[in-house]
Amino acid sequence: MGDRNQYLFVMNRIEAFSGPFLEVGSRDYGSTQDLRSLYPGQKYVGVDMSEGPGVDHVLNLTSEWDIIDETLGGERFGAIFCFSVLEHCENPFLMAENMSRLLRPDGKVCLSVPFAWKFHGYPSDYWRFTHEGVRKLFPRLQWRINDGCLSTHRTGDFHPLDHEIGKIHLSGKWHRRRSRWLRGMVLDMLSLLPRLGLLRWLLGYRYILTPSMINMVGVLPLKSENMSSCIDGHRQNLAD
Repeated sequence: MGDRNQYLFVMNRIEAFSGPFLEVGSRDYGSTQDLRSLYPGQKYVGVDMSEGPGVDHVLNLTSEWDIIDETLGGERFGAIFCFSVLEHCENPFLMAENMSRLLRPDGKVCLSVPFAWKFHGYPSDYWRFTHEGVRKLFPRLQWRINDGCLSTHRTGDFHPLDHEIGKIHLSGKWHRRRSRWLRGMVLDMLSLLPRLGLLRWLLGYRYILTPSMINMVGVLPLKSENMSSCIDGHRQNLAD
């Protein structure tokens, strides 16, 4: 977990999480943010696909459930942190299901996934996500969109999860409709440059997407009337 904004996302909700804790993708590569230190004296388990600092168990969370359960000693967790991991997972539906099974009732998954980011193979890079996609991955959990946010690569730069996530609009008309007259005038003038063969690589689009991550917290309900139907639906997704 190497993104400063992911660390801040947890810090801003530090009292919302209780142990025992599980961090998925916990290996420290030297620039990794240290979540373990936020909860001193509490049980904190780190798992990763390879050995290294911060890793208590080498574990693939798409393994058979019995292997996962045995490796973790049958533990059920109050909070699971999973940051910048799911895009590298070949079967994110199976991984999401296993993470849900590792939660205690009322336990929480704190998740950060890329919405728009460069290709970064470890060992490869397969997926990009929306907040609606996260809900589909974890149908057993309840997600409050207002408690989530989009973050960019700039430290402390957070935005709401809505239909404008990640967009930097390059249309003067779009800004004028929102009474942003100065921005609209500037972009109207800049829009002339592509016609002259200048900056077409940038200004030839209506909008661009900034590097951005989706950060969310999901809760496993204490009781759910439709739990069985959620599980059946999720297993059908895995089968498909």
